[in-house]
Amino acid sequence: MKRFKLLIVFSVILILQSCNSQPEKINGVSFVAASEAVNNDHITPVVNVNANYAAVMPFGFIRNLSHPEVVFNTKRQWFGETSEGVKQYVQELRKKKIKIMLKPQIWVWHGEFTGYIEMKNEANWKTLESSYSKFILEYARLAHEVNADIFCIGTELEKFIDNRPDYWFKLIGEIKQIYKGKLTYAANWDEFKRTPFWDLLDFIGVDAYFPVSNSKTPTVEECLTGWEQHKKVINTISEKYKKPILFTEFGYRSVDYSGREPWKSDTNMMQVNLEAQTNTTKALFETFWKEDWFAGGFIWKWFRNHSKSGGENNSQYTPQNKPVEDLIKTHYALYK
Repeated sequence: MKRFKLLIVFSVILILQSCNSQPEKINGVSFVAASEAVNNDHITPVVNVNANYAAVMPFGFIRNLSHPEVVFNTKRQWFGETSEGVKQYVQELRKKKIKIMLKPQIWVWHGEFTGYIEMKNEANWKTLESSYSKFILEYARLAHEVNADIFCIGTELEKFIDNRPDYWFKLIGEIKQIYKGKLTYAANWDEFKRTPFWDLLDFIGVDAYFPVSNSKTPTVEECLTGWEQHKKVINTISEKYKKPILFTEFGYRSVDYSGREPWKSDTNMMQVNLEAQTNTTKALFETFWKEDWFAGGFIWKWFRNHSKSGGENNSQYTPQNKPVEDLIKTHYALYK
């Protein structure tokens, strides 16, 4: 009888362990570059939300969509947007055992979409290639120096890739001569199916702003249904290239109709809807985090000064100080 009771206890323990242990995922935050350095007070909220990764994002700037020169590491930039800022951010994040994806990005004047960057003649294409190489290879060297866990070679540059695929294949080879860690590229949600070089990278990176619901306040069930067809396509690409999917960005604004066009940051969308943000995020977690072909992702976006960021009157993407932050904290805890 005693032996029988011990067997029952042992079986219960095994069941509980099975229920509580999930495969570790990349539970990331997109750590926004700021004008100042960071310290323990800025990193602790990242730890508290159970994140194990942060995307550190320096910036280069282009004057307009047809301008061929990337300007970066200037005194006019914010500290966190520069190489010096990256080093300091990484140092502080590492003190809390947060892993790093270094994700250099381009900002086009007036916030125009980087996917539309396209030159008007061959000379300008050559100039852009040379300029982008200087930009991205400098950060590849920095990724090597700080031992970044993942390096993202670009973000939402569809027309640049469509027009100059040979350049990108060559660039990836040059990056690999410098940086020996994991590589990805952050393709837009409607771009990743056509990105030609996934074979050469470690993760298929997707900025996951897929439309999932047309409702003013989408329910979790509506969003789960909305994800079904997208998920099939995403899984097909993963199987085709035998690479895991990484959501290099994901998240929703806390506004009405948040699941309809999640990529929109229009200032005329200001009606706060915290439930919409929570429901869309919950459905995304339930759809992907359980899949073994899914590596994880980086919530968009997380600001340095947590106590003054977000809040229940904020209509933007950040989850900080909103109900969705507790959802993220609970969910990330399952996959640490």
